[in-house]
Amino acid sequence: MSQRVNLVAKKIIANVEKVIIGKRQEIILTLVSAFSEGHILLEDVPGVAKTMLARALSVSFGCDFKRIQCTPDLLPGDITGASIFNPKTTEFEFRAGPLFTNILLADEINRTTPRTQAALLEAMAEQRVTADGVTYELDEPFLVIATQNPVDQEGTFPLPEAQLDRFLIRLSLGYPGREQESEMLERLQREHPIDSLEAVVTGADIVACQRECREVKVDPKVRSYILDLVYATRQHNDILLGGSPRASISLFRASQSLAAIRGNNFVMPDDVKRVAPAVLAHRIIVRPESRLRRITATKVVEEILDEVSIPTIRAGEELL
Repeated sequence: MSQRVNLVAKKIIANVEKVIIGKRQEIILTLVSAFSEGHILLEDVPGVAKTMLARALSVSFGCDFKRIQCTPDLLPGDITGASIFNPKTTEFEFRAGPLFTNILLADEINRTTPRTQAALLEAMAEQRVTADGVTYELDEPFLVIATQNPVDQEGTFPLPEAQLDRFLIRLSLGYPGREQESEMLERLQREHPIDSLEAVVTGADIVACQRECREVKVDPKVRSYILDLVYATRQHNDILLGGSPRASISLFRASQSLAAIRGNNFVMPDDVKRVAPAVLAHRIIVRPESRLRRITATKVVEEILDEVSIPTIRAGEELL
């Protein structure tokens, strides 16, 4: 079962790495989110290929892709669509917005107002859109990739905790190494690699992988380990608000997907540890006095991972 997911993942990773160099772990985490039916928040400084990663994924998936450049004057109807009067039929007709797609890139999401940010909530949580009192189902697969710049906060509207919680993972690409950046310059000399990138799978393949990831076995000990990690965020002295039940579900799903991507039919504790920082860090709020001591949510999650005991699973036990 998971061999199919593994093969699909290998095709996508190899294809995306033609454009994004030296960021395999980050690419794997984006696939974890896509196969878990979750959404991705890319938070990093300008120029590190956040938008290019989203484009490379959409091309590789062979899916419909649309981009929204978020600005303060963007309205909810600009995203969801609106009913427009047709003088020929003397009736209102719904014109679908860019939200009706398979992969949506919300570029610089913190540049738009909370009202417009909230227009994404229903689609991200329930994969449907309500406009003018009518509910429309979105096609599968549906993935929102949002980007934001954590450095420049002037004229921005930080995402509220309720919306941050809708993103399965938060990633930071970071700067490439010197060798990787040199290779990037060589590839870009004549044309951009994204221009010649082609689809390697289909939307149906992605949906099939999503279904198969849900069938990955999770041992009761591993499930208990996931709960221990989330409960530890609620009891930590440096945390004001810990992970919600949605955090537990997200960590559970992400662990299943990573195990499937690695070609396994069962989740190991190491799968949980690898995805935990990306899944949990943006869902917790650090106390103000702790932030003054430069304690970050990521550091707290890493500390919890070191402190919570890892379950021991004997050979063959994970197949029960």
